[in-house]
Amino acid sequence: MLTISTQTLPSITLSLQRHVSFFPHVTTVRTPRSYHFLSAPLSSATSQSTFVEQLAGEKDSSQEEKWDMFKNSDAESGSVDFDVGTAGSEMRHLGEPVVEVIELEELPEQWRRAKLAWLCKELPSHKGGTLVRILNAQKKWLRQEDGTYLAVHCMRIRENETGFRVYEWMMQQHWYRFDFALATKLADYMGKERKFAKCRDIFDDIINQGRVPSEMTFHILIVAYLSAPVQGCLDEACSIYNRMIQLGGYQPRPSLHNSLFRALVSKPGGLSKYYLQQAEFIFHNLLTSGLEIQKDIYSGLIWLHSYQDNIDKERISLLKKEMQQAGFEEGKEVLLSVLRVCAKEGDVEDAEKTWLRLLESDNGIPTPAFVYKMEAYAKIGEFMKSLEIFREMQERLGSASVPAYHKIIELLCKAEETELTESLMKEFVETGMKPLMPSYINLTNMYLNLGMHDRLHLAFSECLEKCRPNRTIYGIYLESLKNAGNIEKAEEIFNHMHSDQTIGVNTRSCNIILSAYLSSGDFVKAEKIYDLMCLKKYEIESAWMEKLDYVLSLNRKEVKKPVSLNLSSEQRENLIGLLLGGLCIESDEKRKRHMIRFQFNENSRMHSVLRRYLYDQYHEWLHPSFKVSDGNDDIPYKYSTISHPYFCFYADKFWPKGRLVIPKLIHRWLTPRALAYWFMYGGHRTSVGDILLKLKVSSEGIALVFKTLKARSLDCRVKKKGRVFWIGFLGSNSTLFWKLIEPYVLDELKEDLLNEGSEYRKLDTQNINFDCGSDSDEKASDYSDDD
Repeated sequence: MLTISTQTLPSITLSLQRHVSFFPHVTTVRTPRSYHFLSAPLSSATSQSTFVEQLAGEKDSSQEEKWDMFKNSDAESGSVDFDVGTAGSEMRHLGEPVVEVIELEELPEQWRRAKLAWLCKELPSHKGGTLVRILNAQKKWLRQEDGTYLAVHCMRIRENETGFRVYEWMMQQHWYRFDFALATKLADYMGKERKFAKCRDIFDDIINQGRVPSEMTFHILIVAYLSAPVQGCLDEACSIYNRMIQLGGYQPRPSLHNSLFRALVSKPGGLSKYYLQQAEFIFHNLLTSGLEIQKDIYSGLIWLHSYQDNIDKERISLLKKEMQQAGFEEGKEVLLSVLRVCAKEGDVEDAEKTWLRLLESDNGIPTPAFVYKMEAYAKIGEFMKSLEIFREMQERLGSASVPAYHKIIELLCKAEETELTESLMKEFVETGMKPLMPSYINLTNMYLNLGMHDRLHLAFSECLEKCRPNRTIYGIYLESLKNAGNIEKAEEIFNHMHSDQTIGVNTRSCNIILSAYLSSGDFVKAEKIYDLMCLKKYEIESAWMEKLDYVLSLNRKEVKKPVSLNLSSEQRENLIGLLLGGLCIESDEKRKRHMIRFQFNENSRMHSVLRRYLYDQYHEWLHPSFKVSDGNDDIPYKYSTISHPYFCFYADKFWPKGRLVIPKLIHRWLTPRALAYWFMYGGHRTSVGDILLKLKVSSEGIALVFKTLKARSLDCRVKKKGRVFWIGFLGSNSTLFWKLIEPYVLDELKEDLLNEGSEYRKLDTQNINFDCGSDSDEKASDYSDDD
């Protein structure tokens, strides 16, 4: 036994090369340092040591090298900016154990040294499947120490992905004992390479073993999440940050506080406002830790408060006072936040004071300031003053912005200034700026309230020529036709809405046409609308219930009540395709009631269209907390059904153990409609027209799907990327697949999918090469509905 430094390692490497020369399959290679680390006694503050913890104690080279790589990876990512230099120096002040090793010559079996050397050379050159087969072939002699040695060697030569696969393989062996130091080191390397999912897997494994991850592991995992442009990563970063303080008892470095806070305020105001509590928690931690609070922290916190529905003016005043005491001046961002608060509160006096301070600033008045000032005066009913501010904006800046046009038209519509509104609307259209739809909605609503049905008809026709139609504008026009007594035209518009998947009907439109039929005495058609509303579980307005009950009692012995829930055949087929595409099911403890969770990618046009359609199709099943009001088209990107036993079939067949499983009878349920919804929810079309479907299942499951597709004469190729299988329909096979699913693809998506310049066909799928074997890819292995 002896204690060695890193300077002695080259001689150990040469010694290993001499000892393995007899092995027929081993050539003279750059062999790893073959030594066994023994645990050194540590203080009570340090967790039980293993030889990897001793490896972490090499101060002069290993720790310095670790933080050098951390700095480089952060600089290359460009996503998160923090003082890694300071972080590195702080981490180097942590206590480090002494390295104690056995010399290579003291290892008992020469054949073991040779085989380990061969594995060290061979494993990094193979992908996941082959690597596991090689390790399985060595099961008879490989033990915990050998596997740990292989994993450490892979990390030493920067083959961290291979090291992770060796670690995963070790965990499945009967002799495996949890090694805290190995898990910590591997998690750190995975996080530095921004492979947050693998880092999180190891992180969770450490906690499940009853241990607390190291401070560095917490830090690296948070930075990895912040650097990933994947939806949901910011929430995970916040969760890990909170656990770092509450579970680990650590005090994060200032750079980590600042990086997480900047990420919270980097989103648009409408989305960032939900992170106010988390931002206040970060501010509190900075304050109680005695750390310096930067100006951006104060400005960002005031900015978040200004977007809240219920504004805490006392808290904003306190933050401004603390900001001044810290020696910071109120910049443009703070003044804009104050002006936003004035607009919501109608505080004209404070708005004018803030306006004067903006005038005195060197950068001039930003565009949003004009909009906030207009809104402030409109709150107290001075709409003409708002118009003056709009004209002042045009004079100062040369032209008005789109939000300014939207706001002034909205305000004048509320004031029912028809001539001024029409003049501004004409001016807005002539500028060529878009979108126009919000202003058309406000304009037609004004006409509806004033009973100007002819003008509303002209505005609606003009809107259809210049904008993509939506349900809101159709609903306004439908109500106008009903009020004008044009029932025949109203029926035509309603039928068009119902047949057009991109528009659809809702509670409001059904109640409008129902009242029209009841008022005109067309009871047969009223009954049909009533049946539709029962099917959709729409609520009937109380004003019409008495008359409707009378009409139904004339022809029916028993009046239908929208009580029982059942899935239609279309809904059932769609669900199967959506489950294959990545839809999730949550079950209660006894697996008697199940909830389906819909989640959509905010950056995907295809998901945006599908989100609205599925919201309408499963409207009656949705949990009340996710149902939006009839006048609101802002459908959430995440919503869930109620928990119901009707979903038992799907949970038992496709999600029996909390993950997707392909049932043996998949050939019965994989219909063209199911394939179409699988494609729309979890598929892509490449720039050359190939169609790719993602499926996260076992090898047995992908074999069942492949066999089913083959039976339907759909030739495809399968490629495994990490934990995800990609099914590719290439060349002429993609044409056959498209012809099969086209009748069931949403009409609004067909034109875009066939268009060569469409965003769907600009996706980067060049790294999915079906001509080579399966390999590993972090983005694939981190597969989620957001990818």
